[in-house]
Amino acid sequence: MPADPVPSPAEPTVHVAPGFPVVGVVGAGQLARMMAPPAVELGVGLRVLAESAQASAAQVIPDAPVGDHRDEAAVRAFAAGADVLTFDHEHVPQPILQALEADGVAVRPPAAALAHAQDKLVMRRRLTDLGVPCPCWRQVATLDELEAFATEVGDVVLKTPTGGYDGKGVLVLPADGPRDEAQRWLAARPDGLLAEEKVPFTRELAVLVARSPSGQAAAWPVVESIQVDGICHEVIAPAPGLDDGTAALATEIGLKLAGELGVVGVLAVELFQTRSPDGTTGVLVNELAMRPHNSGHWTIDGSLTSQFEQHLRAVLDLPLGDPRPRARWAVMVNVLGGDYPDLYRSYLHVMARDPGVKVHLYGKEVRPGRKVGHVTVTGRDLDDVRARARHAAAFITGEIDE
Repeated sequence: MPADPVPSPAEPTVHVAPGFPVVGVVGAGQLARMMAPPAVELGVGLRVLAESAQASAAQVIPDAPVGDHRDEAAVRAFAAGADVLTFDHEHVPQPILQALEADGVAVRPPAAALAHAQDKLVMRRRLTDLGVPCPCWRQVATLDELEAFATEVGDVVLKTPTGGYDGKGVLVLPADGPRDEAQRWLAARPDGLLAEEKVPFTRELAVLVARSPSGQAAAWPVVESIQVDGICHEVIAPAPGLDDGTAALATEIGLKLAGELGVVGVLAVELFQTRSPDGTTGVLVNELAMRPHNSGHWTIDGSLTSQFEQHLRAVLDLPLGDPRPRARWAVMVNVLGGDYPDLYRSYLHVMARDPGVKVHLYGKEVRPGRKVGHVTVTGRDLDDVRARARHAAAFITGEIDE
């Protein structure tokens, strides 16, 4: 008996109540996967353009045609089965996005906004024009230009303008260190790289905001983000000990950027917190993401409206939800793949040991350093909440066995 034909991207299999819209998500990673529960609760349809039939979101979202986000025909066909198009990642080429908009597709965030998350040089130029505080930066195309910049600022962080994430595409160069690797990077990118001063920050912060097409906006509390080897390891909400003035400044920056750049959906602004010699605290914008973000995973269990529900509300131009936290503290710890592949057995023990721990696994094959899930704990005592979240994540990955 022949197998049933695989639906093409133009033939959606999602079913919703009459009059309710369908959101199409390009990419089927864990971010798209975590949009599924709020889509069900909102009663809206959800389909994903998946990298493979085994992709994280494709495991839980029935309408998941396989296609390449760089293939204009595939993306066009996929978009034809949705009322709104949004993204699990920022890698869809600009010409495809612009062609879809020319066809009348509701691309959210719009191509012009998304460009600032796709290209770090575009982002730095626009933020500088807007007067938003950023690290000192320069576009460099030659070793001489890099050396001249290092003479001015000291240690340099060299970044590829496109394609970098989770520490990839980032090279730290001491002011008087070797330049062999930098020379190779420059040779591979004749159009130039982004060079930034290495900021002596006190810690990293993040602010998440959401904005709808009608201009409504909402913001969650500013969080502290703890990075290990360029990968987000832990998030504390709200950021401990953050003074009201700095929190207000960070939130103001997030809301300003959402409006000025024309963002629709969730915007994550990653920040360096700095301290001047006189003790004054400030912030500098490090990176932007125009989609749900790792720094907002705590909102699933810790906020009245999660970033995933809010993103769906925003791209559909629904009234935004209440972003207030449910508890005094929330701590999210990423579960990174290690040498222990049997996550199911270990997370059963975590649930039995501490019923208050919320475990979210992404259905991914375990590989060292790969984000395969996260845990969140909420409560009134930060030390207790943090210890429990760290213990749960470490036990699931096999770092500890007690």
